[in-house]
Amino acid sequence: MSAELLQYRAWRGGFREPIFASWPIARVALKMIFRRKLFWVLYALALLMFFMYFFGQYLLAWAESQADESGIQVLPGTKTAPGDLIQLLRGAFHLDGRQGTMYLNFFGFQGYMVMIVLALAGSLLIGNDFQFGSLSFYLSKPISRVHYLLGKALAVAVFVNLMTTVPAIVLWVQFGLLDSWSFFYQKLDLLLGIVAYGLVLTVCLSAMLLAAATWVRRTVPLIMTWCTLFFFLRMLSGAMVFVLDMDPRWRLMDIWNNTYCVGTWLLQEQPGIRQPAVGWAVAVLITVCTLCVMYLSMRIRAVEVVK
Repeated sequence: MSAELLQYRAWRGGFREPIFASWPIARVALKMIFRRKLFWVLYALALLMFFMYFFGQYLLAWAESQADESGIQVLPGTKTAPGDLIQLLRGAFHLDGRQGTMYLNFFGFQGYMVMIVLALAGSLLIGNDFQFGSLSFYLSKPISRVHYLLGKALAVAVFVNLMTTVPAIVLWVQFGLLDSWSFFYQKLDLLLGIVAYGLVLTVCLSAMLLAAATWVRRTVPLIMTWCTLFFFLRMLSGAMVFVLDMDPRWRLMDIWNNTYCVGTWLLQEQPGIRQPAVGWAVAVLITVCTLCVMYLSMRIRAVEVVK
């Protein structure tokens, strides 16, 4: 049977440039993590801190509404002055949404859960692609190495922002609804600072996690490497500065503290005691991210691809 009878026509079109090829890669990576029950357990634990701030703001608003009372009952058989409760919530727990300190503390507390989730997810996101040869399959398709890295980084960005930026924005909106409508335009700089802080965490953690997962690949070595970067170096730098009374710039080896320094500047808050200058922290973060991207590019270019 001839081709004319089958009404066969030769392909004359062209393949579209895979501009949006990063999202399918990210979607596959997210599905792998979302199917893990351990992720949802850790995410539920991370939400406990969010609910503490969420209901704490309601408690603060209720205490302020009872400011004219001589005493309010907090527990059965126990009364306290409204002013003391307000001072406790604002001073000790920093639940005042008008100040950037509340959001800084929230990011700091959530950081521990973010570190754990990323350490467990790193080997699944990119480590397995090197270990089992999946990277050659990805790159044999009409996508570039840039699309592959952006897709994996997008998956990491989803995890980071689900635990930090999105809940912080919810807290900002909640406080505005409890306070007044003028809060939303008077404190718009706080919202911009929250988003910018989340962007800094996203870029830095994505680059570092992908580089670390490419290097060690397996879950247990990745967890050990991650703990060294964010826990051991934090304790070491803290001991050098506060115990041995060395220069505060030694704290620059603590990556998470560097992001905290940048966050204090973005949220217009005063840095803590014995902190390095923000410019030094920015320089270290840029250097670390640049080195991670260079290492990733070198490792991915070394993969043989059969078209």
